[in-house]
Amino acid sequence: MVEFFIGIFLATLITALFTTRLYRLLLWYSLNSMSLGLLALILGGQFEDRAMIISGIITLIVKAMGIPYFLKYLSERLSLNRQISPNIKIQHSIILIPAILVFTFYLAEPISHMVQGNSNYVAISISSLFLSLLLMMEHTNIAPKIIGFLSMENALFLLGTTATGGMPMLVELGIFFDLLMAIVVVNLLLKNEEEVEGDA
Repeated sequence: MVEFFIGIFLATLITALFTTRLYRLLLWYSLNSMSLGLLALILGGQFEDRAMIISGIITLIVKAMGIPYFLKYLSERLSLNRQISPNIKIQHSIILIPAILVFTFYLAEPISHMVQGNSNYVAISISSLFLSLLLMMEHTNIAPKIIGFLSMENALFLLGTTATGGMPMLVELGIFFDLLMAIVVVNLLLKNEEEVEGDA
């Protein structure tokens, strides 16, 4: 079951890289966060870790439902461009994404003896970080950059969950605080973009 949700996590992130519509991108991010939240609930039940279960519930509520709804509301209010075609050509992405996956599996191999969980999970987490960074880089629109940043936070959560058998609650709360600050900054950026478009 763990492997299934990790596979869904990686598949939704890869699909997001080829998405050309904003609402579809929000859907893939929501599914990505949902798989992460359910994974945290399953692992929390296995390890009897109450903090991980709480983090999974928060992930499902805030990131799988709250943030996509909030971003959809902002996009409608600010009339953001819903066409978000990536700057990197599809044929280049088809070559680049497998290269990132292969590279991260080799990168994770030397540290496989240092982690408690499966080393493949660590490799998938690291590759998710690079793929999220690629999502941020391949778009000029602000909305995909926001999703890319939030996906990087998901990848960090997955790394901490699978590599250490669960992060301390304090670390997880710190990540959520960073996420809250990012949303505030993004809101300011969107307001600034609206003012610029209004002046034009």
